[in-house]
Amino acid sequence: MDDSLLESSSKPGSIEFLLFLREQADSSDFSDRKKEGRQSGLSRIERGAAAVARLQKLATVSQASLVDALTRVRSLAPKSGLPEFRSFWVANMIWVRGSTTLMRELAHDPAVARVMANPRVQFSLPPQPSIDHLPSGIAGIESNLSLVGAPQVWSMGITGQGAVIGGQDTGYEWDHPALKNQYRGWDGSTADHAYNWHDAIHSGGGSCGANSITPCDDEDHGTHTMGIMVGDDGVSNQIGMAPGARWIGCRNMDVGFGTPATYTECFQWFMAPTDENGLNPDASKAPHVINNSWSCPDFEGCVDPLILETVVNNVRSSGIFVAVSAANDGPSCSSIVDPPAIYEGSFTVGATNNSDVIANFSSRGPVTVGGDPAKPDISAPGVSIRSSVRGGAYKALSGTSMSGPHVAGLVALLISASPELAGDVDSLESIIEASALPLTTSEGCGGDGPADIPNHTFGHGRIDALAAVLSIPVSVPGLSSAGLVVLAAGLLFPALHFARIPAVGSPRSGASRGSGSCVVPGSGQ
Repeated sequence: MDDSLLESSSKPGSIEFLLFLREQADSSDFSDRKKEGRQSGLSRIERGAAAVARLQKLATVSQASLVDALTRVRSLAPKSGLPEFRSFWVANMIWVRGSTTLMRELAHDPAVARVMANPRVQFSLPPQPSIDHLPSGIAGIESNLSLVGAPQVWSMGITGQGAVIGGQDTGYEWDHPALKNQYRGWDGSTADHAYNWHDAIHSGGGSCGANSITPCDDEDHGTHTMGIMVGDDGVSNQIGMAPGARWIGCRNMDVGFGTPATYTECFQWFMAPTDENGLNPDASKAPHVINNSWSCPDFEGCVDPLILETVVNNVRSSGIFVAVSAANDGPSCSSIVDPPAIYEGSFTVGATNNSDVIANFSSRGPVTVGGDPAKPDISAPGVSIRSSVRGGAYKALSGTSMSGPHVAGLVALLISASPELAGDVDSLESIIEASALPLTTSEGCGGDGPADIPNHTFGHGRIDALAAVLSIPVSVPGLSSAGLVVLAAGLLFPALHFARIPAVGSPRSGASRGSGSCVVPGSGQ
């Protein structure tokens, strides 16, 4: 039992806690099943549905006696409404608000591995630079997007179409001019928030209240991050990496405060989004990637990182890419210390400026408190990033919270370019890492040498969207090994400019003639 709970157990009143059960799903088994699913022709959606069903079955069976006990206790004092409880299956655990006496009794149940606190958690941004010189309405494409090559990818007809991005944050102003048309719940005339929005805040004091049935943001942070992923008002504010992608959202913080339970609830909802009543989960509506611009310090709830690591592993193994901001505790080495950035299953993102210099605030590796020591995985722009905020406005913010969304947007571009990558998290991560602009450092974190790549400051480097898209392995039926091959336009991409095509074991480069054909030299050309 957490020390904070032991202290609270001597105090009167109710307390929130988490029952983490001994029996947990083996996420490595899910990875094996995913590979088997590909070989048997199962789609990403079918694999995801199978993962959800297996997790749900485990939770239903193993939690039965605890749920019965909690229900009986509540029936003895129905007017009190206590204990409140909520079952989770993305990790096999139960959230409870009840008496300290009940907590101590449940802690001795043989099915319970550990009882953990569920306090309020607050994300933090680094001190913000002065941005008074930035006008509120800059026309055109933001410099951070140009730096990573996003506009060149768009010119190929690849804007994120066909991809769905999920974001869990302080909420979202869904009808912001730069976000509205990309919201999956908007069809151009009517809003439908079922399966597209979930509020994991069930008691809140902020402007959004609790259990909001429509997307709401009480802190700007979420709206800003979503703008970096998909934002485009169609006029003069091109702020997002993948403006052709669709987005869905979950609110995990109330005025910047969340808990391990709210983070878990959002992850679970993304694996199988529900209707407006939280019922009828449907894994076919899961996003391809989830952005996580938040962290959970141990002194605010994640004393044992096992909870969220189990969650992240199960989400990832179902075929969903988990992009995570490294946090803003730099410049010291080994300053990546909090979940979920420390996990091997998270794709952890550091922050650079527009000169490809690491941001002073960007947390560095190696991870020394468990998890994967080789962090961050990658870096992306995160200094003075202009994006959407509440009230239909725009603002520049700095933080790794701004870097992570660049990666989530890049994932959408890659899936748009090659739909076969959907659900293949390993390949997506490898493409992003291998195509990154290599950046070295003399900081020496974790024994890094001045020429080492990856390193514990930048990871594999700064993302390069164009290089990533061009590096996608493409299989082209009928490609010969000699002479010139003419390909019909649209065979690879909606508008092909360049592609790397494996032919007889070696790469070939092709360039569009701009007239509906692509010429690719065979071997010896």
